[in-house]
Amino acid sequence: MEQLLEKSAALVQRIRSEKKRYLYNEINWNNKLIGIKGARGTGKTTLLLQKLKELKLLPTQGTYWSLDDFYFTTHSLVETAEAFFKKGGQYLFLDEVHKYENWSIHIKNLYDFYPDLKIVFTGSSIIDISREEGDLSRRMLMYTLSGLSYREYLAFNDLYNFEPIVLEDILSKDRKWAEMFPVEFRPLEYFEDYLQYGYYPFSMEDKQGYATRLQQLVRLIVEYDMAELKGFDVRNAKKMLQLLNVVAANVPFQPNITNIAKKSNIHRNSVVAYLHFLEQAQLIKLLYASGISLATLQKPEKVYLDNPNLAYAFSTSSPNVGNLRETYFISQVSVRHKMAYPKQGDFLVDNTFTFEVGGKDKTSKQIDTVKNGFVVADDVEFPITKLPLWLFGFLY
Repeated sequence: MEQLLEKSAALVQRIRSEKKRYLYNEINWNNKLIGIKGARGTGKTTLLLQKLKELKLLPTQGTYWSLDDFYFTTHSLVETAEAFFKKGGQYLFLDEVHKYENWSIHIKNLYDFYPDLKIVFTGSSIIDISREEGDLSRRMLMYTLSGLSYREYLAFNDLYNFEPIVLEDILSKDRKWAEMFPVEFRPLEYFEDYLQYGYYPFSMEDKQGYATRLQQLVRLIVEYDMAELKGFDVRNAKKMLQLLNVVAANVPFQPNITNIAKKSNIHRNSVVAYLHFLEQAQLIKLLYASGISLATLQKPEKVYLDNPNLAYAFSTSSPNVGNLRETYFISQVSVRHKMAYPKQGDFLVDNTFTFEVGGKDKTSKQIDTVKNGFVVADDVEFPITKLPLWLFGFLY
């Protein structure tokens, strides 16, 4: 165990704490059991290390362990944690839990046997706590970490530092949100950079190699992480990548299951399940008609990539502008709000607000008869009668 404590201490010492993700201050760190899930590359590990650094504990009191460490191929998590607790352990931060067999049962045992030990764990976005054998759902708080918002991208690049804005304030007729921005702020100055490079924090490490790294990340998710999904045969990983390429070439689109099956070499009866798997992995987003029950797998009305960066990573030419606009909107708004496909317009949010997304010349013609309908326009800074698209990147 000493080697684990030494690794943890070294990582905590090196981590920078000046910039923290939006989720950091939303987590109830006092809870005894906390789970954080999210896609690769969104900053889950950094989040744990930053909190551990803030606690200012001795390595024997608070530690970070990655469960894909070779150490755990020959050592038991429960026995190692027991030894840590006996040495005075108070906080146990566990990373990549989905890589440890029967991880939920082991964490449940730690929770039950050591009531004074606080546990925080992270795992892939594919984790479905309700289906795990260890009944953790009623014992824990679960959070999901999304990629950088446009607001965070500006802050992390030392450009501007703003507080988040709630949707109700954005939609308010008094437009008080405009007062928070200084006159020198040009919201579109860095917007295209965000669409291409801004969603994953690692873009700040190597902008030139970002697209290649993003393609590699997607392959890792499909070939490595998705093996943990119940019902997914890892031998079909190549087909899953083919399906993702088909989606990327057409999004946003209303899926024709037969055509998708033909292009991706996936049996027609499996296409909907595979689309669902890709959504669990935070690679795509599925938009369903409002009022539809999701208790069973349904064919979605529309399919989007999870975020605009993926459109650039998979595109052989410049991505379709309309596609980017809608992908940006759903990626930013869906973090805080429920989204559906309306009878009129592009998006129905929280079953209340309808949005039509387009360029600066977009009119309200499509939603004239809709209550609580709003036009969201791109390529404008502070429009008077419409809402600026970039502003929805300030929701978190």
